[in-house]
Parts: sequence; structure tokens; C-alpha cells
Amino acid sequence: MVSPPSAKRPPKSTALKNSGNAPRAKGMPKQIPMAPSHRARPNRPPYQSAPAQTALPRTRSINPKGLTVCAVAAFFFSTYGTYLYVTYNKTVEKSKTLSVPDNVSDRYHKTAPTYDAEVDMAEWIMRVGKKREELVKRARGNVLEVACGTGRNVQYYSLGEKRGRDKNGKAEIQGCRSVTFVDQSHQMVEIAREKFKKMHPHFKLAAFWTQDAMAPIPPPPHIAALQRSRHSTLDNSNSNINDNESMSTSTPEMGAQQQPYQFDTVIQTMGLCSLPDPVSYLTHLGTLVEPERGEILLLEHGRSHYRWLNKLLDDLAAAHADRHGCWWNRDIGEIVRQSGLEIVESKRWHMGTTWKFILRPKKRVGEGQKDLDLSEKEQGYGEDKGVQGWFSWGVKKS
Repeated sequence: MVSPPSAKRPPKSTALKNSGNAPRAKGMPKQIPMAPSHRARPNRPPYQSAPAQTALPRTRSINPKGLTVCAVAAFFFSTYGTYLYVTYNKTVEKSKTLSVPDNVSDRYHKTAPTYDAEVDMAEWIMRVGKKREELVKRARGNVLEVACGTGRNVQYYSLGEKRGRDKNGKAEIQGCRSVTFVDQSHQMVEIAREKFKKMHPHFKLAAFWTQDAMAPIPPPPHIAALQRSRHSTLDNSNSNINDNESMSTSTPEMGAQQQPYQFDTVIQTMGLCSLPDPVSYLTHLGTLVEPERGEILLLEHGRSHYRWLNKLLDDLAAAHADRHGCWWNRDIGEIVRQSGLEIVESKRWHMGTTWKFILRPKKRVGEGQKDLDLSEKEQGYGEDKGVQGWFSWGVKKS
């Protein structure tokens, strides 16, 4: 039996299109079209993207290990602070009962072997080595270093003369032609000599003397050899400088009437603290430097800008001097002022406790050339000025 063909359904779109024209069912009310509304519509703001919300910081939980480390550190510093406080009080009480002489330089005989190890860390923290270098690099010509100690400045010397220019562009002779080291402690002088020999094995114009700087100091090795060759009847070979002479550490033998040799540069670092009469000592250094162009270079430590720090230095001064041979509470500025030397440059660091001075002798008013020439002849140099002064080295005389 054949089924009748199924009626085709209209397409969906056609059905929807014709649905509006479909007849209304009975009983349904007729739809009345709504009149358009005349109400004012609010103006909408232009579209803006919402700002990105800032992410709230994540709270971190306390690390137990970090908390333990902080607790241990707090305990350590509190314990160490208590130790320092107790030690300070004990040292102050000890200082009040100590009878320490002004001259404490003999302490260095005992501390010489361990001196460098004791001061290395403190000088590294305070960058004293950099200040030593800046000072010593200024040395020129025939140099004298008094209170040389263990030779902590040895590595900073610019040895050998050369032509150069100063900071103003003016031509000058730079570098050291010779270096003479002086200290009262033979143990320290020997350490300084060994340092110099290792650092500058080929430099021969260096002399090391164990003596007081207030006593007559021999001239540089080449000047001494030149003087001997002119005033002795020995063979010409005696005028040569040998290694043993230039590296001698014995006490020199000089006549009491011999005039002091005047060096081009005199250096002292950390030495005024150990002397019984630092004012007279510094005044004497003024007689050892060439009066026209010579300089005295000082790097010292002493009193501070601040009263509270000066009180600490005063309270511990006697105990520190008794152990280390250093009166660290001296007023270096006042010592320099009383010495009568002319201050070319001065500077302070470390709350005022570290002092730097560039000094030179004050020129006498009305000093004539005739008196200057007489002074040179009395010293035995006179016509040899070209040999003595660093600024005229290398000038050949006919």
C-alpha cells in the first residue's frame, strides 16, 4: 500500500515571517500600539575602561630560621655591648690610678712584632691607607721620614725622579731621589728595612737609622758619599755607595758641631702621640727641611670635634698610652700652631680625630741673599746647591 506523500512544511524563516499575519484567536483582545515616550533620557558618560585594581601585597609568613638568626644576633650584640660597657668602666678606673710618663715610645720595642697585625683592621675600616698614599705621593727629592715605625708608608713612595706637571699645569720634578728612615725602635726599623728591600729591591738610595730625630741626622747616602770624597784622602772607590751602607740600621756617628742637612720633604705619620714634647719636636723638624721649597707632611690622630668623644679619649688615654705607647687625646691643631710653622694645607676626618697638615718653615722678614749664601757655606754646601736641591738635579755643572 502506498503511503500518501507528506505535506511539505514551509521554511522556518517563512513561518516566522507569516506568523504576524496569522489570524487572531477568538477571545484575544486587539493589541493597541503604544505611543512613543517623550521622557528625557539621562546622558550617559562616554565609555571608559575600568582602572585595573592594584593587587594587594601578599603577606609573608615569618621564616623560623630568619627569626632564629635575628634572635641570636640581638643576643650577641646585647652581650657584646654589655661587655664593652663593663670593660670601659674598668679601664677608666684603671686609668685613674696609672702613672704613665709623657714619653711612651719605649712601648714600641715590645709591640714591634705584632704592631702591623694590631692596626691593620682599624686602618682598613677607616681607610687610613688611602690617606697615607695621598700624603706620601706628595714627597719630592731627598726625603726624610721620622718615626717611620714598621714602614707602613714604604709601599706608597714614588721612587726615582721624573719630570711632570703639578695640578696647575706647571712643570716640576716629581718623585723621590732618596729616602732616609729614622726611628728610635731598632726592632721597628729592622721590620721597615725588610719591607723596603722586598718592595723596592733595586732602589739603593735608602738609609735606615736607629736614633732620635732630635739628634743630628746624616744626609742621604749619595750626599754623604760626595762629602767624604771631597774631604778625605781615601781611594776614589770609597765615594761609591754600597748596599750595606744604604741599608744600614745602626746608629750614625756624627760630629756634634755638624750642621743638620736640609731635606726637600720631611714626613711623619702617627708619631706626635708618643713624644714627650711634640711642640719642640715639630719646631725642630722645621730646621731639617729646605727653607725655600721644602715641605713637612703630617698625618696624625688626636682630639675630635665633639666633646663626648673627647671625654672618651680622655678617660681611656692613660691606659691606652701605657699599653700602646700613644697619647691619643692630644690637640694636634694646637701643637702645630705653637710650633711656629706655616700651614699650607689642613684637613680632618673621622669626626675630627684624624689630622692632615702640609707645613713649611716661615720665611724671615728682611732676610737678605747675603745671609742666605752665608748659611749655605756654613753648612758645607754653598756651591753644591745644585746637588743638594731636588729641583736642580740632573743639571751638569762645568
